[in-house]
Amino acid sequence: MSQGNWDHLDKYQVKRLEEMLIVVDENDKVIGAESKMNCHLNENIEKGLLHRGFSVVLFSTDNKLLLQQRTDTKYTFPGCYSDSCSSHPLYEPLEMEDGNAIGARRAAKRRLHVELGIPQEQISLDDIMLVTRIHYKLRANEVLGEHEIGYLLFVRKDVTLNPDPREVKDYIYVTKEELQDLLEQEAKGKTKFSGWFHIIANFFLFKAWDHLNDVKPFLEPDKIYRV
Repeated sequence: MSQGNWDHLDKYQVKRLEEMLIVVDENDKVIGAESKMNCHLNENIEKGLLHRGFSVVLFSTDNKLLLQQRTDTKYTFPGCYSDSCSSHPLYEPLEMEDGNAIGARRAAKRRLHVELGIPQEQISLDDIMLVTRIHYKLRANEVLGEHEIGYLLFVRKDVTLNPDPREVKDYIYVTKEELQDLLEQEAKGKTKFSGWFHIIANFFLFKAWDHLNDVKPFLEPDKIYRV
C-alpha cells in the first residue's frame, strides 16, 4: 500500500477506519460487516464489496444548502466540498434497522451532531426524510474508492453549528445560483467537490431546489438508482 495515500491521515481518522460498516448486496440486503478501511480499498471494491452509506442535504428555511468542506485528513476526497454530512450507518442493531430507513436516519442524526455539532434536540428523526437510494462506484485514487448504496437524506431546518475541526475544514450556505457558480469554478480547477456530490446534485438538488416547501413528489424511498 502506497504511503502517499495514507500519510495525510491523523490518529483520529486512522481510528475511524476500524469502524464496522454494513455490507449489503445489490438489493441493499444486509449480508455481513467489514471495516471501513476494507470497504474503501479498491482491491476489495473490484471484487464486489458493497457497503451502506448516507448523505444528508440540509437546507435552511430560506432555502440555502449547507455545504461542508471535508478536512484535509479525510481518507477519501480530502479538502473537497461536499453535501452537508456524509458517513455510514454502523454494524449495530439500531443503525441496521431497515423499516422506513430508520437505521440510516439514526446514523445521520448521530453524525450531524458529531461532525457539525448540531445539538441533538434541534433535529428529530422525523425531520430527516429519505429521498432515495443510489448505488454508485468511484475511485478516489489508486488505492481508495467508494462503492456504496447511499441513502440520500433531506433535512430543512435552521440549526446551530459548532463543527469538529477533525471532521470539517469549513462550511458555507449557498443558494442554487451560488452552487452552480462553484461547480463552474471546479471545472476551471479553482475548487473541488467530492465525487458523490455531483451524483446528488444531478439526481435531486437542482430538480427539487425550487420546491423545497413540498419535496414529497421527489421522494422515491423504494427505488435504488444505479450509476
